[in-house]
Amino acid sequence: MSKPLLIIVSGPPASGKTTLARQIVRELGLPLIYKDGIKETLFDSLGWQDRAWSKKLGLATYHLLYYFLDAELAARQSLVVESNFAPIAATEFNKLQEKYPFRPFQVICRADGKALVERYRARANDPDRHPGHVDLETLGEIAPVLTRGYLDPLDIGGEIIEIDTTDFSKINVAGIVARLKTALEDSNK
Repeated sequence: MSKPLLIIVSGPPASGKTTLARQIVRELGLPLIYKDGIKETLFDSLGWQDRAWSKKLGLATYHLLYYFLDAELAARQSLVVESNFAPIAATEFNKLQEKYPFRPFQVICRADGKALVERYRARANDPDRHPGHVDLETLGEIAPVLTRGYLDPLDIGGEIIEIDTTDFSKINVAGIVARLKTALEDSNK
C-alpha cells in the first residue's frame, strides 16, 4: 500500500525555506502548508500588536499547521510543509506518523550565519513583509539561531537533503526536484 510523501522544508529564519518550498510545489504540483502563511492569515483576521501577541499567534499557528497536516495525511495526500521546526516538532510528526503512515523527506536549508543576520534585517525592513511579525523586535532574540546558520534535522527518519542557501544562484533546484520526484513516485507504488 502506498504512503504519502511528506516533504518537510526547514531551517533557520531567512534561510530561504519559503522560496524553496514554493519552487518545489510548483514543480511537483503538491499542496503547501507553511507557518508564515497561517500566521499572516491570523494577523489579518485578529490584528497585530507587539512581540507578546506575535508569540501567542505563533503558538496558535503551529496548532493549526499540525491540524492541516493531519487532514491532508488522513486523505493520504502527499504535500510540502515549511517552517523553522525545533527538535520538539519530532514529537508531533511521530504522532502523525502513528496515525497516518507517511514517508518523511526533509529538506534542510542552511546558510552562513552572517548572511542570515543580514537577510533577516533586510526582510524586517521590507515593506512587503507583514508588520505583525515584528521582526526588528525579535532580532536580538533570534540572533544566536541565525548566527549558527543551521537547524538540526528532525529525528523522524526518512531521507534528508541539506541545502546551502547562502548563494541562491548556486542552488540546484532541478536536482532537488528530481530527487523528490523519485521519492514521490516510490511513495505512490
